[in-house]
Amino acid sequence: MRLSNKVYDILKWIQAICVLLATFVEDIFNIWNLPYGDQLSKTFLALAAILLGILKVASERYHKDLNTVRDDEPNEDIVDHEKVD
Repeated sequence: MRLSNKVYDILKWIQAICVLLATFVEDIFNIWNLPYGDQLSKTFLALAAILLGILKVASERYHKDLNTVRDDEPNEDIVDHEKVD
């Protein structure tokens, strides 16, 4: 799974917001004795967990691809001192 930097950053924000909302909903709904606080909180946490998995896979593939490119392609910045006069 390849994600652009923009999509990756947006998903990270959504994941963080889901965790914050889960905490907020759990606390506020319990304080005010509102119904379905537990269900909403767990829903937000489940969504955050799914996003975390997607982000982890995308990050690992990005770093694997980055290392593959570095290993396969010669680095043009490296100077062969024997050829330099």
